[in-house]
Amino acid sequence: METLAAQYLPIIIFLGLAIGLGLVLILAAAVVAVRNPDPEKVSAYECGFNAFDDARMKFDVRFYLVSILFIIFDLEVAFLFPWAVAFQDVGLVGFWSMMVFLAILTIGFAYEWKKGALEWE
Repeated sequence: METLAAQYLPIIIFLGLAIGLGLVLILAAAVVAVRNPDPEKVSAYECGFNAFDDARMKFDVRFYLVSILFIIFDLEVAFLFPWAVAFQDVGLVGFWSMMVFLAILTIGFAYEWKKGALEWE
């Protein structure tokens, strides 16, 4: 039983230090923080200008289109990282399957560029 406790001792020490450091930093921020809010800081909107319309106003469709396209391409490019890490182990089939994936990604990008989905006017 002592060997089991000795194996977990570094983890317990690490967790204790992490929790202790976290608590010290939170308490230090509460003690040292400046409590002098100005009217802009306590306003409902900190974007630089006051709200001028209803909060439920409709956005332009192009905003949603560009944001969805960004998310799609961002997630698809994220597939390249594990492939690059395991590049030596995937073999020829893994290489060509990624080339097909990149070709489809490039064709999709060219198509949406041609359709003007990336234009913001």
